[in-house]
Parts: sequence; structure tokens; C-alpha cells
Amino acid sequence: MLRFLRILFLALLGIALLAVASANLDPVTVRALPKDMALVLGNDWQIELPLFLVIFAGILAGLGIGFVWEWFREAKHRSALAEHKREAGQLRREVSKLKTENRKPDDDVIALLEGDRATR
Repeated sequence: MLRFLRILFLALLGIALLAVASANLDPVTVRALPKDMALVLGNDWQIELPLFLVIFAGILAGLGIGFVWEWFREAKHRSALAEHKREAGQLRREVSKLKTENRKPDDDVIALLEGDRATR
């Protein structure tokens, strides 16, 4: 059922994109700089493209910028996660080392820990 809904959504999205593309076939001029600034700098880079390509390129550029922005924003969370994993591994190794080195039959703390593990 979920697969059918996904295919239906993609089909409707494709139809909508085709409708937008066919309605916006007129060519537009895309310039790198405003006319006056291009005259001052001596670089008048421009290209004529169908309007739907400009629209779709803008959407894709926005998505790309958003993904990169989120990746940078979440970098601190990824580094904190890596640090916590490292600490957890060190603590596990330390606990297992302490259990093997300081194992005494009359140690109440270890007896409590092992008794708790046995009841699980």
C-alpha cells in the first residue's frame, strides 16, 4: 500500500512538473551581472534558456544549499556523538578490566552488579 502511494505521488509530481515545463517554454535571458555593472567590468556574460529550466535550476540550487547548510549545522551533533561513543567504549573497557583485576568474592558492589545481571 505504501509503495503504491509513493508511486502515485511521484506520478502526480511528474505530471505537475511536465505541466509547469510545457507552460513556460518561452526563452529568458539569464545574466551573471546587472547590465550597468557588466559594462563597467567589461564582462557581459548572459545565456538564453527556457523559463522552466531556470525555475527547476532555482529549485535544485535551493535544495542543494539547504542540504549543505543542514550538514554544517549538524556537524556539532555528529562530533558530540562520536565523542560519546568513544567515551562509552573506554568506560566499557575500564569496567571489564576492573571486573577481571579486582575480583574478590566478598566485594559487595560486584556481587550486586552480577546479581542484577543474573536476574535479567
